[in-house]
Amino acid sequence: MPNYLNNNDLSLAEALEQLTAKEITYRTERSAKMSIHIAHFPYDKGLNDFDFNFQPSVDKNRIMNLKSMNFVSLAQNILFIGSSGVGKTHLATGLGMEACRNHLSTYFVNCHELIERLKLAHQENRLEAILKNYSRYKLLIIDEIGYLPIDDLGSDLFFQLIARRYEKKSTIITTNIPLSKWGQTFSNPTIANAILDRLVHHSEIFKITGKSYRMKDYQEQQTTETNR
Repeated sequence: MPNYLNNNDLSLAEALEQLTAKEITYRTERSAKMSIHIAHFPYDKGLNDFDFNFQPSVDKNRIMNLKSMNFVSLAQNILFIGSSGVGKTHLATGLGMEACRNHLSTYFVNCHELIERLKLAHQENRLEAILKNYSRYKLLIIDEIGYLPIDDLGSDLFFQLIARRYEKKSTIITTNIPLSKWGQTFSNPTIANAILDRLVHHSEIFKITGKSYRMKDYQEQQTTETNR
């Protein structure tokens, strides 16, 4: 403390105030990092890393307005719809990281992995416990619905989870198929409609049309190698 006072030419009260502020900042940052780690995001990419110029179909203002996390307070859902590589997962991850920084319990999971976990829990007679676990998160991000078909049991279990979260917690969904074709992914069209009904009610939907970031990166890499 004496060295801090001398080096910064501060009074005791000023020094204590600054040290307290630094301690609060440190603890806040540490808490956010821990929350981000627990959330199991696929990578460390925030909203500021998203190239809105490359993907003009994404309204930057709409996305940035979501950083306030009001949609979580209102238990609203977010749906990102678009073909592979257009940035759906990046945007979902970016919003999830913002939620962590706002001290909101958040978890990221691939849809197929989620379904398999629910099935295993059902088989081992612990379905109630796992449904409670996934229902407790203020924000649950379910990635890549539609890449693999979902059978009768998987559809039923997924519906149970969505029904529990409906109008209570927020869910972010990424999918590569139009909502009108979800009946082809879920084996039971009736359950598919029931799931959609609960997800779309109180939601913001982003339909992303554009080129793939992965193809863009690949083409840039090929160009670089060609010019060497």
